[in-house]
Amino acid sequence: MERYEAYGFSGAMSGAFLLSCLLFAAISRRQRGPYMDEVFHVPQAQAYCHGRFLQWDPMITTLPGLYLVSVGVVKPAAWLLGWTGSVVCSVGMLRFINLLFSAGNFYLLYLLLFKIHQKNKAVSGFQRILSTLILAMFPTLYFFTFLYYTDPGSVFFTLFAYLMCLYGNHKTSALLGFCGFMFRQTNIVWTVFCAGNVVAEKLNEAWKTELQKKKDEKIYSKKGSFSDLTRILQFLIKYLISPKNLVTLIALTWPYIALVTLFFGFVFINGGIVVGDRSSHEACLHFPQLFYFLSFTVFFSFPHLLTPTKIRKFLLSLRKHPVQYSLITIISLFLVWKFTYVHKYLLADNRHYTFYVWRKVFQRHELVKYILVPFYIFAGWTFTDTLKSKSIFWILMYFACLLAVTVPQKLLEFRYFILPFLIYRLNIPFPSMYRQLLELAFYIVVNAVTFYLFLNRTFRWENSDEIQRFMW
Repeated sequence: MERYEAYGFSGAMSGAFLLSCLLFAAISRRQRGPYMDEVFHVPQAQAYCHGRFLQWDPMITTLPGLYLVSVGVVKPAAWLLGWTGSVVCSVGMLRFINLLFSAGNFYLLYLLLFKIHQKNKAVSGFQRILSTLILAMFPTLYFFTFLYYTDPGSVFFTLFAYLMCLYGNHKTSALLGFCGFMFRQTNIVWTVFCAGNVVAEKLNEAWKTELQKKKDEKIYSKKGSFSDLTRILQFLIKYLISPKNLVTLIALTWPYIALVTLFFGFVFINGGIVVGDRSSHEACLHFPQLFYFLSFTVFFSFPHLLTPTKIRKFLLSLRKHPVQYSLITIISLFLVWKFTYVHKYLLADNRHYTFYVWRKVFQRHELVKYILVPFYIFAGWTFTDTLKSKSIFWILMYFACLLAVTVPQKLLEFRYFILPFLIYRLNIPFPSMYRQLLELAFYIVVNAVTFYLFLNRTFRWENSDEIQRFMW
């Protein structure tokens, strides 16, 4: 990091943290007690603070990573600063843990952008800092910085594991992946993603060697055609059935394999991936979740994905490959028809934005979910098009992980999209300065509206005296 870039980064990070502290104070004044899922998380962390490590709320579905880290931070701080009584492990103190995680996420996002795009000499230090600020203010993640939820910590350990993977520290990466798993079980998918990065790199090297032998560069350059995809899959099968290649890959990825093995052991002993209440967290094949994620990504990355140039390129692709797109449309319609699920929380809880998205869009008419299929196809095309700088093996690996982390979820919940979105956004080429500034302005507006609604547009339910607030 150059001197002026270091000053710029320090200023941006300090400014962002100061703004977060001011918002934190405002939210803590207005919502002093636990809200939403904090009703479960806060008492559980307080039980750990008092040494009751065998006490467990059966309504909690995640492992105790958040509570263990909280106790590990708050207890030494209380001892050093002489805090006693209700201050230790209070709601505000526990929420502040996520503010610390958000500062860590800011730094990790910068390091990841620097590492992933280090070969692109055209990227300036200012662009890196600006992109870091944009991603740190990503609305769905930024909101939960101020509540005692698992998301900031889950993102921190997963991004840290990804960074260590990129630097080749795979044992450390697997250990950090375990920490991420302790925050949220589905983070095991991102451990597989880290292993997949290693495998994709080796496959890409072998593929380039294969092309050089055949002196046929067209196979590598045309990622879009089905014939090329068939040849790549044939190469993939041939490579992976070689014992020598398998031994090499296992030697490189054994820390991740060990962690995934531990995960399967946990699932076997626990009788499922969810701990605690499983009645509302049943796995299913909810394929439209992928379509929702793609729509979510287009919404939050519209300066890069929803442009006149992209639309023209898509229409040209549509004209060139009508048979392929017709087949994709038929498959998509079938998936929407047979695999759309509506969770009871989505219909009942009017505090979440997803409730209003579902009611205002999808419940307007039975045909709406089918009418949206062309947009899903465009979203999928433009999403993939921005990743064309990555190798075909990286793209296949990322999509496999994306399917694994979204499709089994029955509940439409924007928080589940945070990590796949961030990893996608980190890996696309740097957009122009204008598009970055537009994206930042959009995030600021969305965050401002979200915090305004949360703080000022409260309401009450007929059967409850508690104040309710709108949130992600």
